[in-house]
Amino acid sequence: MLIDTHVHLNADQFAEDAEETIERAREAGVEKMVVVGFDTKTINLAMDLVEKHEDLYAAVGWHPVDAVDCDDEKLAWIEELAGHPKVVAIGETGLDYHWDKSPADVQKDIFRKQLHLARRVQLPIIIHDREAHEDIVEVLQEENAGDIGGIMHCFQGDQKMAEACLDMNFYISFGGPVTFKNAKLPKEVAVTIPDDRLLVETDAPFLAPHPYRGKRNEPAYVKLVAEQLAELRGVSYETLAGQTTANAEALFQFDRR
Repeated sequence: MLIDTHVHLNADQFAEDAEETIERAREAGVEKMVVVGFDTKTINLAMDLVEKHEDLYAAVGWHPVDAVDCDDEKLAWIEELAGHPKVVAIGETGLDYHWDKSPADVQKDIFRKQLHLARRVQLPIIIHDREAHEDIVEVLQEENAGDIGGIMHCFQGDQKMAEACLDMNFYISFGGPVTFKNAKLPKEVAVTIPDDRLLVETDAPFLAPHPYRGKRNEPAYVKLVAEQLAELRGVSYETLAGQTTANAEALFQFDRR
C-alpha cells in the first residue's frame, strides 16, 4: 500500500472526474491521499473532499506565488481549520522565485508567519521550494524549524541541502521528476536519504512521471515513483512502499484525533 503525501485533487483539472480519479488511485494500492489547499478556493475544495472521503486528508496553507494575496485574516482562517480532525499539515508554503507575482520579501514574511502558525497548532509543515534553495534553508534555520518538522515537497535540491533539511527534522519527498531520464541530481540524492525519512508523492495534476510526462498526473501514478525509488535504492517495491507508508503515518498521525 502507498500514501500519496501531496496531491491536488482540488485542482480544476479534476473538476469533471475527481471521483473516478480517486477510485483509480485506490485500485493502484493508494490507501491514503493528502489533498493540499494553497489559496481560498483550493482550501475550501480540499475540505469538501476530505469530508466526503474517509481515505482523504487535507493540508491547508498559502502558496508563495500568491503571498501578496495573503493577510492576517486568511492566516487566522487557516489556523482555525487546523483544528479540524482531518487536517494533518500546514502548507504548502515556502518560496518560489520562478514567478514574479509576489516579491521575495513578501514571500518570506508569509512563509515565516506560517512557520509560526504550524508551531502554534503543532502540525508539520509542507515546504514548496522553486529556485530558492539557499533562502529556504536560511529561513528554516532562522526560525528553528526543526522544532516543527515536515516535508520538503517534491525535492529538487542537492545533497548539501538534503542534509541541512534532514538535520532540521524534515522528511524528503520525491515525485514524478525522479523518474525522468535526465533527472541525474534527484536520482543521486534519492539514494542517500535515510529509510525513515523518505516519502513519495505525485503533486498531481502536475509533474506526471515517466512514461506520462507532459500529461495530466494523478495519484495512481505514485506507484511509478515508488517503483523508481525502489530500483534506485536496490530494494523491493514492497519494502519501499511499506517504509514510505510507515513514514507518512508517523509524520501525519492521521488518526490522532
